[in-house]
Amino acid sequence: MSDFGPNSLASLDGEIMPAAEAVIPVTDEGLIRGDGAFEVIRVYDGVPYAMDAHFARLARTGTNIRLPIDLEAVRADSYRLLAQAGTGEDAQLLRIMITRGGRRILLTEQMPQLPEEARLMSVTYSPTRLLDGAKTLSYAANMLAGRLARENGCDEALLVTPHGRVLEAPTSSIFWVSGERIVTPPLDEHILASITRALVFDVAGATEQACTLEELTAADEVFLASTTREVQPVVAVDEHIFAGPGPVTRRTATAAVARIRAELQS
Repeated sequence: MSDFGPNSLASLDGEIMPAAEAVIPVTDEGLIRGDGAFEVIRVYDGVPYAMDAHFARLARTGTNIRLPIDLEAVRADSYRLLAQAGTGEDAQLLRIMITRGGRRILLTEQMPQLPEEARLMSVTYSPTRLLDGAKTLSYAANMLAGRLARENGCDEALLVTPHGRVLEAPTSSIFWVSGERIVTPPLDEHILASITRALVFDVAGATEQACTLEELTAADEVFLASTTREVQPVVAVDEHIFAGPGPVTRRTATAAVARIRAELQS
């Protein structure tokens, strides 16, 4: 989970303050019902990565759940907050939340502590089709899946439908490698259109294909992709062990980092 350090800042409807001092009314339905939208943006040395792509997805989420979002106000809040937060470890991520109560909440966070290689445990999960394409505050099921995996000695969950089709991890996309071919589940499996998923497509030429858990464990390599993980090798799924990180995963990780750096410099 992400860490709010002692110097983390918050912007609440444009007013900047220490994150520990930011408060909202308990009547806000973002709290009561998890009704709202959010994005988490990676910040490299004070510079947010893929801000436009994150804002485009935030707008789609708002449209999907019928939540008005003042994107220009959120953008102004973001740059003001990041300018004040600086480049320390408490400002490595920018979390944006828009609640049904109409509040704009922005937080700076530390990067979560992640292992270099991930061990996954499959967890049965049925996506909520009504929320296709939406990144909402209703993330309790995703968080529970991760806790179940950690309780069983793994690093993260792998969400699998009751019919055995592989979907994604709770906060990241999954890819597998067969030979030199990089594959990931299609978006019509009701998974999130991840920003880093799109990056992997750009730098490594991935393709989409539905996949069962048995097919996944037969792959040569498996890796996760997300804003916080970038590209992270997977070394185990349930009882199956992969000899990793493999060469395709390493090349993809290197290419993803190079693209990120190039875009930040431009």
